[in-house]
Amino acid sequence: MTKLQKIFLGVFLLLLAGMVYLEATKPTPVNWFPSYNNEDEIPLGTVVLYDILEQNFRENLTEIDRPPYEVLQDSTLKGTYLFINDYITFDEAELDKLYQWTQKGNTVFISANSIGDNLLDTLQLKTQTNYLTSNIKSEPLLNLTHKKLAARKPYHIPRNFNVESFSNIDTLNHTVLGFSEVYDGQKAILDSLPNFIKAPVENGNFYLHLQPEAFSNYFLLTKNHVTYTTNALSYLPKNKQLFWDKEYKSGKHVNISPLHILLGNKYLKWAYYTLLTGVLLFVLFEGKRKQRSIPIVAPPKNRTYQYTRTISGMYLDKKDYHSVTKKQISLFFEYIRIQLQIPTEQQNSRFFSAVAGKTGNTVEDTKKLFTFIEKVNNQYDTSKEELQQLYNDIQAFKTKAHGKP
Repeated sequence: MTKLQKIFLGVFLLLLAGMVYLEATKPTPVNWFPSYNNEDEIPLGTVVLYDILEQNFRENLTEIDRPPYEVLQDSTLKGTYLFINDYITFDEAELDKLYQWTQKGNTVFISANSIGDNLLDTLQLKTQTNYLTSNIKSEPLLNLTHKKLAARKPYHIPRNFNVESFSNIDTLNHTVLGFSEVYDGQKAILDSLPNFIKAPVENGNFYLHLQPEAFSNYFLLTKNHVTYTTNALSYLPKNKQLFWDKEYKSGKHVNISPLHILLGNKYLKWAYYTLLTGVLLFVLFEGKRKQRSIPIVAPPKNRTYQYTRTISGMYLDKKDYHSVTKKQISLFFEYIRIQLQIPTEQQNSRFFSAVAGKTGNTVEDTKKLFTFIEKVNNQYDTSKEELQQLYNDIQAFKTKAHGKP
């Protein structure tokens, strides 16, 4: 390695070390992805909520990782279906199934910023997004309507989230359970905008809530906000099965490649990049210097002919013509089976015609050859003259087929 190469290598390694240090010491940014997965500990995960539900519902809490359309094929299923995500949308067939299930006396609880239009239209509802004209940020204020559940001061979420509300409800059939407003510097709700309602459907109920952040880890771990969440969930029927939906989750866990996991961790990622850089440097500087020419290895020669001559010579030296005859016959039969693709188990008129047709010999010559083969094969001993005749007949027979023995 020349002096200039060493300087370039040293500068490169220093830059690489500096990049690794800066990346390793940089604080990890908070992940605000709206996962709502009960296994995620990020701010908008629901691991805290799920722990609360486990304490309250115990063995009645069941995780569902399939679409409702499949789950509700079981007509014996009864209880409450709980959906929490940033958006919830059902197709028509699934909504019909869910609606019919609710009519039978079951409960559906949905908390989402955005709910599919088909469900809203079915329940004769409309939603709107609220904001302040004087501020691009919209921080929600939340409270419940029931006197025993309402807080003196609304629950403030000090972060920019969409503040949704119902703009059109049926006051005769729908019950407002909670409301929201955009925080404008005063922790008081002056203009009550319903964001939590109960919509009866024959013997069951739909509960629709438009601020799913109220069920997140971030909200539940803020001051006394857990009270709002537990009070909102107090409307759920007690002592009944609670089905926790895992299918409609933005943070639904799926199988991913090991490389994705490796690059997802910054320490493993930089270790991986450092390893790749080291391998590249080795190939450029070390591997090139130690490269050797690859010797040419001659392929093994085919010595079948020499081997056959040696073995046959051993038999001829012993004058064991009968064994050589049997091997000659065996090889000829193998030729018929493999080259002519004719079975040799039955030697009848059809067999002779097939062999004659594929070799260009007459049927009479074919029968004559196989009659002689049968004779020498069945006799106890074979003379040298018979072996020579058999060899000549087979070679002549094959010559007519291919023009050469």
